Amino acid sequence: MAHERGGLPWWGPARLPFLLLTPACMALALAGCHLAAQAQGLSLSLVDGVAAVLGALAAHVGVNALNEHHDFRSGLDLRTQRTPFSGGSGALPAHPGLVPLAWRMGTGCLALAGLTGLWLLSRHGAAWPVLLPVGVAGLGLAAAYTPWVTRHPWLCLIAPGLGFGPLMGWGTVSVLVGVQASTVAWLLPLLPFFLVNNLLLLNQFPDVDADRSVGRRTLPMQWGRRRCAHLIGLQSALAYALLASMVAARLLPVSAMAGLLTLPLAWQVWRGAAAHADAPEALLPTLGRNVALTLLTPVLVALGVAWSAH
Repeated sequence: MAHERGGLPWWGPARLPFLLLTPACMALALAGCHLAAQAQGLSLSLVDGVAAVLGALAAHVGVNALNEHHDFRSGLDLRTQRTPFSGGSGALPAHPGLVPLAWRMGTGCLALAGLTGLWLLSRHGAAWPVLLPVGVAGLGLAAAYTPWVTRHPWLCLIAPGLGFGPLMGWGTVSVLVGVQASTVAWLLPLLPFFLVNNLLLLNQFPDVDADRSVGRRTLPMQWGRRRCAHLIGLQSALAYALLASMVAARLLPVSAMAGLLTLPLAWQVWRGAAAHADAPEALLPTLGRNVALTLLTPVLVALGVAWSAH
């Protein structure tokens, strides 16, 4: 039986359902590494690949737990209209005894992510021009996200995509393939950059009033939800255009076009966000579709790449 405090498993602040995003994005990064390794006649290290995924998961748990801790301390948790897709887990308001654990979990997991990066760097010293700045930037964004990044609208928009796209992806490429990896490995992480930006941006729609009350400054506050809905459409279009361009340029196999299967979802997300921007309850199905879109698209592209290899 899981150890519990106040009836809640100790891992509540980690937001386990949200952690699916990391393996989805890392699957795409690993697919890019596979293509680059093939082009260079290299083989990928299973040990290093597993370590990269575990380090990324540790960073994700860390930022989730710190976000839960900061949101409880600021009082935001008590003001947020929670949905299954936004507004936090609700673990700490229901069980305040977990607050110190959330802090230790957050700082400990970020430390573990940093140590994993240092271990990989010790094995692949030539990766330092990419891995070191990417790792420092990633840990900095994770630690500063809730207390500082959320006060700067445009940085708040791109920080999630940077973390789950270029920072995770480029760090993985530098370790598994090297800094001289082919173009495809460096471009592929831009796909989750756009999608994850959209995921967090739409999730901010129901939280505008609550976020404002604790001093946050998000883009939906500055621009308005309806304008942000069209930004969501633009970023989705850029993600699919990137995918199609990479296939057209023969950087990706045709089977990677499997990622386009989520286009109908992207259309529904854009239309739903525009139609229900100011109606949180009506927006709920759109939030769910956006989660599915963000998880499925990189996985489908990765599966398409894997299919082409057999």
